[in-house]
Amino acid sequence: MTDAECVAFLQWALPRMNLRWEGFRGVRRTVCKRVARRVAELGLADVQAYRALLERQSDEWRVLDAMCPITISRFYRDAGVFDRLRQDVLPDLARAVTQAGAGELRAWSLGCASGEEAYTLSMLWRLDVGARFRSLTLRVVATDVDEDVLSRARRGCYEQGSLRELPSAWREEAFERSGPLWCVRPSMREGIDFRREDVRAQMPEGPLHLVFCRYLIFNYFDEATQRALAARIAQRTAPFGVLVVGTHEAVPEDAGWVPGPAGTHTYRRAG
Repeated sequence: MTDAECVAFLQWALPRMNLRWEGFRGVRRTVCKRVARRVAELGLADVQAYRALLERQSDEWRVLDAMCPITISRFYRDAGVFDRLRQDVLPDLARAVTQAGAGELRAWSLGCASGEEAYTLSMLWRLDVGARFRSLTLRVVATDVDEDVLSRARRGCYEQGSLRELPSAWREEAFERSGPLWCVRPSMREGIDFRREDVRAQMPEGPLHLVFCRYLIFNYFDEATQRALAARIAQRTAPFGVLVVGTHEAVPEDAGWVPGPAGTHTYRRAG
């Protein structure tokens, strides 16, 4: 399958799954390899034959949908975002939760992949911000559609390259060495619940105070799906809640959110 053939196939198939070609442009080679393997598994002649199969067999769309998620995950990814969370956003949110009389700060890591984002939030809280808010407990629900990456998240052991953006002082405090791997210490795992969920069908119950939604909804899904899911997330979020998006992402207007402070890549619940 040539690149041009795969591009043509993806531009045909993705909109039929409420996904947008623009979000997959830079990672198409990974998806193309998966599609090529599927074509070979089915004994088909080429990707055109696979397209014909999709038009005949609706169940195959679920298989294709499962081939589309792209996992890129590491600790403290986009360090500037986590620095702002550490310095401003998370303390302000913790104060709001305290003033509201809640004993838990409830966070959701959406599309958590192999868990680095959820664990980073735990480290941010336990090694820094949480010391100023002793009356609060951090609870994190971390969800993904892929059970394989969730299994890696629950194991919590990573190669050193995954830690390259993490503040160096945190490595010994937050990890134990196991041969070549760095494994998250038990204290950093407390309060994190990894769950298999497809955001299009399931979401954690609210009220949520902090939602990480980076490089999934506002990158891969079409605008109608983005708006619908953003509105559903807003319904589950406390009035002062915060939504964190990717560095080049934006939430559609009229979806229940307004931009937060410049440079934070955050949104506040509207109203």
